[in-house]
Amino acid sequence: MRIAIAGAGNAGRAIARELIANGHQVLLIDKNPKALKMESVPSAEWLLADACEISALDKAKLDICQVMVAATGDDKVNLVSSLLAKTEYGVPRVVARVNHPKNEWLFDSSWGVDVAVSTPRIIAALVEEAVSVGDVVRLFSLKAGQANLVELTLPDNSICIGKSVAEVQLPEDASLAAIIRDSHVITPSAHDVFSAGDELIFVASAKAEELLKSCFVAN
Repeated sequence: MRIAIAGAGNAGRAIARELIANGHQVLLIDKNPKALKMESVPSAEWLLADACEISALDKAKLDICQVMVAATGDDKVNLVSSLLAKTEYGVPRVVARVNHPKNEWLFDSSWGVDVAVSTPRIIAALVEEAVSVGDVVRLFSLKAGQANLVELTLPDNSICIGKSVAEVQLPEDASLAAIIRDSHVITPSAHDVFSAGDELIFVASAKAEELLKSCFVAN
């Protein structure tokens, strides 16, 4: 897969190294000559250019990229490069970094963003996930918020303890993706029985997310 990354700072280079290690072809784009530390990711392609300019994205051959990652430290740049990637070049998957939480509401499909990644939100979610029992915690948004990856740890008094997966009716647009129990990941089957302390991972719409808790925890 060919992937373009706008922003060759620490974040962009780290992403590039991970993607290359997984067998992908990566192009790093940055307008700052000092950011072009080619020796740090020698297997990547490099382009000195402004990712907000059509001429630069033409040189990057963005039309043959399957993914665009907008990973600069400037939210305005990430939004513009995302919009251009999606509308001008039809890149199938656009992932954008959110630097300032107050701007998170902008990072949606109207700006060409398929997935917005907010570091403060992810850290906050991981903290909540670690300390919350019996509450639904959103871990990650998918498809610009149309679906979310959420977590619920079953308390000792959960109303579904001892029930099988088939016996618990989930809200529409919600799917149980995994059960984590004693450090083991279980792919749920209809016959699996819920136990106290189970960490349940769901993919759910925003509306379904609001209803999930009532399926497992008494009000």
